[in-house]
Amino acid sequence: MKTAIMTDSNSGIMKSEAELLGIFSLPMPVIIDGVTCYEGIDLTQEMFYLSLTGGKDVSTSQPSPGEVMGMWDEILAGGYDEIVHIPMSSGLSNSYESAAGLAKEYGGKVQVADNHRISVTLRESVLEAKELADEGRSAKEIKKELEERAYESCIYITVDTLEFLKKGGRITPAGAALGAVLNIKPVLTIQGERLDAFAKVRGMKKGKHKMLEAVRHDLDTRFRDIETSRIVIGAAGSGLTEEEELEWTDTLREAFPGAAVYYNPLSFSVGSHTGPGAVGTAVSIRRKRKVD
Repeated sequence: MKTAIMTDSNSGIMKSEAELLGIFSLPMPVIIDGVTCYEGIDLTQEMFYLSLTGGKDVSTSQPSPGEVMGMWDEILAGGYDEIVHIPMSSGLSNSYESAAGLAKEYGGKVQVADNHRISVTLRESVLEAKELADEGRSAKEIKKELEERAYESCIYITVDTLEFLKKGGRITPAGAALGAVLNIKPVLTIQGERLDAFAKVRGMKKGKHKMLEAVRHDLDTRFRDIETSRIVIGAAGSGLTEEEELEWTDTLREAFPGAAVYYNPLSFSVGSHTGPGAVGTAVSIRRKRKVD
């Protein structure tokens, strides 16, 4: 059986990179002043955050059933026997539920995995799924493994502005105004199901320090028995400059020597809630390979 791996741009894997990796990635739609654009296709990071801060009406959406099924049909017609489709967490979007319903029409040829991830942690799941497919594992087997190991990950994000949390109803206007005056930066977390408050600090510097503490705590408790070689630290951000991206990535490399560390921008689905200037980090545990 030849198994295809498919995700969407919430993984941070855009269509151009997906082609190089030998997988398939569906661009997520973003509506700007009534016009639908697609992440990584005709909408860049710079364009997205300029629209978000420039007073335009910006909203993210999930792919239409036609877009999802159209890609599935194209993949199956292109020589693949089955598909593992890995959308963003069901706790953050209806994408999983919608795809799972559509997959019923494909007689088991499409397996939709809900591994409760987004952004850099979802990226790691997709890369792992591709390894499993290359080893000859079936779509059902890959889906089962991804879902069993779904919570071997965590995400922390420090937000630079409260404006977009206020717009999304996650903070009251009064709370946003007070936070701006006191320079309060919320630290948010995604532990699979949803975006939640984790801590409040004064300033971005303390926010970064709090995230480093949180990751260290996770490594010392939840993941204490995991070999360092299996730990992946994702550096992330929204609309950061190259200098800011490099500085944050270097900070994480210094804090967690031995772990694999790389930078990936936050997906627009997350960035629409955080606004520009957000900084995040994530932990993912790579599977234990037979050679280990």
